[in-house]
Amino acid sequence: MNGVEHSGSGSTSASDSPSSPMGSLPTMSTDPVGEPTPLMSRQGREKQRYTQDSQRLVAGCIPVRDNPRVKGGVEVCMVSNRHNDGLIFPKGGWETDETAEEAAARESMEEAGVKGETCTYVGEFSFKSRKKALSNNDKNGGKKATCLARVFVMNVTEEMTEWPERATRTRTWLPAVDAIEQCKHDWMRDALRTWASTMPGLGTVG
Repeated sequence: MNGVEHSGSGSTSASDSPSSPMGSLPTMSTDPVGEPTPLMSRQGREKQRYTQDSQRLVAGCIPVRDNPRVKGGVEVCMVSNRHNDGLIFPKGGWETDETAEEAAARESMEEAGVKGETCTYVGEFSFKSRKKALSNNDKNGGKKATCLARVFVMNVTEEMTEWPERATRTRTWLPAVDAIEQCKHDWMRDALRTWASTMPGLGTVG
């Protein structure tokens, strides 16, 4: 699947510093003939944040938009995972040069090609990663890394036609109940349910 877009019918503080304007988020560059060029996704873990007990810190984002034609009046933007065997919401490593909110917004741009305002902190969710733990101080001896995700909701104001991971991910808009049902990971379903429980008309979905 190559970047095809489809449309379907309790925690601690959100960041280690006060929420800042998202002016430092990646923007679109321009090539010599004036055509927009998507930036590359960040690579490597040189700036990756870890907790004191070596949990990898991750930021996740639930991008949403209003749609009065679907149950609850809101849709969620989901993307295919790297293995193309399930749907997830954007998430990735939280790095030392950004707040958790900024990391969540960056991952949404890189993975789903959406931008907007991160407006609601959902909570923290722990999960095991398929990737091996890479922290130099890690005590897991190369076992699967334990990650701690801080999840936010974004009100989407812009959908990009080109974005860094367009060639490897499919962007899909789904009603909240379908997003919860089709989400691949248990911890992400928990995050979606936590968010849905705060929304009028969505409190009983999933």
